[in-house]
Amino acid sequence: MMDSAKKYNIKVIVDVLPNHTAVDHTAVLPDLDNAVGGHDKLFHANGFNDIRDYNDRYECTTGKMGGLPDVNTENPDFQHYYLTYVNDLLSLGVKGFRYDTAKHIGLPSDPLDSLASRNNFWDVATGRESVKGLKLAVPADSLFIYGEVLQDKNVKEKEYAEYMNLTASAYGHALRTVLDKADFAADSLLSWHHPAEGKKLVTWVESHDTYANEHESAGLTDQQIRMGWVFLASRQNGTPLFFSRPAGSTRENFWGNNRVGARGNDEFKHPEVVAANKFRKDMSGTPEKVISTDNGAVIEVSRGSSGVALINISGQEQNLNGLETTVPDGEYHDRVYNSIFTVKSGKISGTLSPYTSYILYNN
Repeated sequence: MMDSAKKYNIKVIVDVLPNHTAVDHTAVLPDLDNAVGGHDKLFHANGFNDIRDYNDRYECTTGKMGGLPDVNTENPDFQHYYLTYVNDLLSLGVKGFRYDTAKHIGLPSDPLDSLASRNNFWDVATGRESVKGLKLAVPADSLFIYGEVLQDKNVKEKEYAEYMNLTASAYGHALRTVLDKADFAADSLLSWHHPAEGKKLVTWVESHDTYANEHESAGLTDQQIRMGWVFLASRQNGTPLFFSRPAGSTRENFWGNNRVGARGNDEFKHPEVVAANKFRKDMSGTPEKVISTDNGAVIEVSRGSSGVALINISGQEQNLNGLETTVPDGEYHDRVYNSIFTVKSGKISGTLSPYTSYILYNN
């Protein structure tokens, strides 16, 4: 797989789960038990007690989440075992990691479990420290590392951001509100809803949790999700993450035809998604300006004088009659539908179909 990825210049990020084992912890293989000093050394002393208050940092970082026993990530023997695995992945050409349930792994400032002497997992995992003579094989800043740090009342986003990029879960919620109401003013999308700066954030319209688990975003159509994606991909900052909904999924069967290893539906190949992805690459480093029409139905992301994305988040046709823009005067043809938009005296005009986006370049 890695050889094929390299052939097509695709960088692979591995989803790693050092924080917990499966519910049936007795199924852990003897090699892991032996590596960490025995089965009783694998878990936190509090690791079999359910988290009752996710805003209590001791419970959140040492307790059992969703029935999954919490691993003693501070055990040096476990850290050595885990880092050996990570370095093996790096030797294969892996270019980054997504840390599952990252907010459940303690930071240096967090309370200690009775079986831990220091909360130093992140220092070891990101190469700031070695453990038993072993260190991260490559500099952490040469990798793309981000953590699933879902936001809540007592999550130390600033401290986590010192180690890695973070998921912008609150921003995703704000974007879904805007899409649901078809009104840019329904929530603030000019704020990242996060203490970390935009370039440190992984953004999404929805995630596997909001769609398949909580179903909170499942009411949004594929068209609405696509409009949200074009908005995220067109922006200057944030690293957008596309959740591919399971193929064949419905509101009665959220999992659809999902099987391990099978891809989701075809939305990631939609021409508007492809055009937005290319636009993002071409506009790299170009400053943005985000505005909307007075009724909030059309969002415009201008990228300096180089290009603009227009997104109709409503179910009605929208006629632009002079929306401010930063691209030069002239006639522009959309990259997907060849629709024509005109810029005169710094204002853009044209017609947008319902739930449709348009990518315009300054040629």
